[in-house]
Amino acid sequence: MATEIEKAAERVAKLRAQAERLSGPLADAQEQLDAAREVEAARRVERAMAYNRDVVATWQDRANEAANSGDDAHARFLEALTAEPWFAAYVEYRSARYKRGHVLTEAQRAQTALGEAVTVPEQRWYDAEILDEIQRTVESQAAALGAEFSEDLDAQREAFLAERG
Repeated sequence: MATEIEKAAERVAKLRAQAERLSGPLADAQEQLDAAREVEAARRVERAMAYNRDVVATWQDRANEAANSGDDAHARFLEALTAEPWFAAYVEYRSARYKRGHVLTEAQRAQTALGEAVTVPEQRWYDAEILDEIQRTVESQAAALGAEFSEDLDAQREAFLAERG
């Protein structure tokens, strides 16, 4: 039994020696990894500062460009909209309200010119529900496109920060 204990003790001693030989390179590799992570974190902080300085320096031009990027689309929209039969019908319908307003104004002016008490009522305007519906739909879809743009900006920032420079 003593020989088995001695054999096991020798085996433990050999394995301990091997572990000590391997633990040195492992510790060195861990230190290198930690140092590389610190360097990368510092590099990303520097890149973030450079990116943020660039954003601050260029935001007005970029915001103007983004705002003006819809000008052509707006012109195309108005052209397409006026070509739509439903739109022409809606304009005709709404113009009736304006026509009524002009008749009321003319009648009020005539009563005033004759020295009569003005009995003609003021024009009443009613909001058109269709405009609200269109606006809600447009805003919803525009917000989704804006969110996609925001994701692209975030991706650009991340790509800039990750770039080796």
